[in-house]
Amino acid sequence: MMIRRNILSKLEEWKNRSARKPLILRGARQVGKTTVVTEFARQYKYRIFLNLEKTKDRAYFTNEMEVEIILESLFLYNNIDLSEMNNTLVFIDEIQESPNAIQVLRYFYEEYPELNVIAAGSLLEFAIKKVRSFPVGRIEYLYIHPINFEEFVAIKNGKLLEHLCNVPVNPIAHHILMEQFNIYAIIGGMPEVVKEYIKNDSITSLPRIYESIWSTYRNDVEKYTSSATARNVIKHIINTAHLYIDKRVKFQNFGNSNYRSREVGEAMRNLNDARIIQLIYPTTSVEFPIIADLKKSPRLQFLDTGLVNHALNIQSEMIGLKDLSNSFKGAIIPHLITQELISLNSEKDTKPHFWVREKTQSSSEVDILISYKNILIPIEIKSGATGSLKSLHQFIDRTNHHYAIRIYAGDFNIEKTKTPNKTPYFLMNLPYYLGTKIEKYIEYFMNNY
Repeated sequence: MMIRRNILSKLEEWKNRSARKPLILRGARQVGKTTVVTEFARQYKYRIFLNLEKTKDRAYFTNEMEVEIILESLFLYNNIDLSEMNNTLVFIDEIQESPNAIQVLRYFYEEYPELNVIAAGSLLEFAIKKVRSFPVGRIEYLYIHPINFEEFVAIKNGKLLEHLCNVPVNPIAHHILMEQFNIYAIIGGMPEVVKEYIKNDSITSLPRIYESIWSTYRNDVEKYTSSATARNVIKHIINTAHLYIDKRVKFQNFGNSNYRSREVGEAMRNLNDARIIQLIYPTTSVEFPIIADLKKSPRLQFLDTGLVNHALNIQSEMIGLKDLSNSFKGAIIPHLITQELISLNSEKDTKPHFWVREKTQSSSEVDILISYKNILIPIEIKSGATGSLKSLHQFIDRTNHHYAIRIYAGDFNIEKTKTPNKTPYFLMNLPYYLGTKIEKYIEYFMNNY
């Protein structure tokens, strides 16, 4: 089964550009980097694939050879004439295994700009530290994430995808989209998991895949660390962090441990670099631009909600629920919506922020802020079809516009309302399944109200 990933359109744009730099595809392990490039490579007449976990492939970059000799060797071994360089894709997988290969990308760009070069890696931040001359300005990046809901629908039901992409959504599709979103919310978006589920239409065989993925991440621990203590801290975080999703966390004594703030902070940042756990920081801004406050406690965001559900052992009980809003104390859906928003960032390594207003007697917190045409739009993710919007009202009372969004279990609609302080504003209510379409809905919202 071949899954059409949205990032393929970005790869096609890259291929068709006249000013094209070597491209590094970045993402955590098991999110489908190699599969995407393999599918994309079909557009080329010739293909050269290298996997730098293999000694024979890594050998091309180990002897300080001139880039000309490297290319001649690659093309000769693959029986391709050098004159076909523009019709050939060179794919260097697991490039983090050879810092020298990362360095050579610079010379591919400078000396052979007609060559199509894509590299992929999952622990690049750690390899970059070993690169003597990093090719700054001579490479470009794309970021790949777990399969999002739009991609999931595209695999299962093309007609339903048409409804998902219509703005505004046709009410007749609402219940079917909610049903499919519930399935997606349970299993998550790891490509191997999605393929297995669609093949068998059952979650019975999925635990072994989740465990395999977790084992891969645990086995990578030593690559993130330089000491036994650091390894133990990361192992502790991997084993406990799922209990704290959608919560703000303190590094000191994290997970009822005796580890210090400095130790936990370093481990968290390493896992953030590996894209297994991400740190979502708050802002106090109510007007553009968003300025993250790194002194305040962050929220924890896992790579994939399906992995979290498996770690929490709640998937079986989620199956029979029509509304998953209350799963794990209401944390699963906000976590998944945040995952969906992160999945929209393929060209920049950016994450959403949330808004806080902390006072001695009271505090407010808006789940997500999104920048649109120099304004900050507050987004609340509510459990169920209704819920208090107290924090959102606090934000609206202080900002310079009158637009807000609630993502919830109800139907799509837009209402004109007021805060308790009589500040008028427009509230766009989006069903959960429209997370991946939020940019188009904000454009619709702003153009019509």
